[in-house]
Amino acid sequence: RQASGDERVGKVLEVDGDRALVQLFDSSQGLRISDAKASFLGHGIEIKLSPEILGRVFDGMGRPKDGAGEIIPTKVMDINGTPLNPVARDYPLEFIQTDVSAIDGLNTLVRGQKLPIFSGNGLPHAKLAAQIARQAKVLNASDKFAVVFAAVGITFEEADYFVTDFKRSGAIERSVLFTNLANDPAIERIATPRMAITAAEYLCLLYTSR
Repeated sequence: RQASGDERVGKVLEVDGDRALVQLFDSSQGLRISDAKASFLGHGIEIKLSPEILGRVFDGMGRPKDGAGEIIPTKVMDINGTPLNPVARDYPLEFIQTDVSAIDGLNTLVRGQKLPIFSGNGLPHAKLAAQIARQAKVLNASDKFAVVFAAVGITFEEADYFVTDFKRSGAIERSVLFTNLANDPAIERIATPRMAITAAEYLCLLYTSR
């Protein structure tokens, strides 16, 4: 925390005596060590969650960036999660239809899975990702279904494209978007996928408990 009241989030990487090495998840621009104070929270990075996260757009650290205000949480979860016994996991069986033949026919997606899309400059990854999120559906239309979408290291134009496309198609109503821009701190890209997975776990628990 700066003397001006400005607060920035960081992660302790190493402690040596009375010194600590802290990695910032925010920009270090304007940071003055001489009048800065560190407060240890005693827990890992957390995300505020509630059913109202659907239809919302967040940055890579889970902060609202759509101008719709802060989330009033019904649950706060650590993005680092807890150890999971892989044997105790339900066997994935529920087919998700994307209407993309290369996925539906060759690399079938099922409910509860993650679908990473890696690409390079000049390739239509944004169109493909938006198409999958827009068209994805489960065969039982009465089932509750949501898409948690995380984009890492994208440009402002790509982020705007995703948000605009989701709103135009109506897919935003059943989606949660996390967008980490190319000019955001690089360390934030470690937290962004965890934010998305934690939000997905919350929605899964929410839907199965009803």
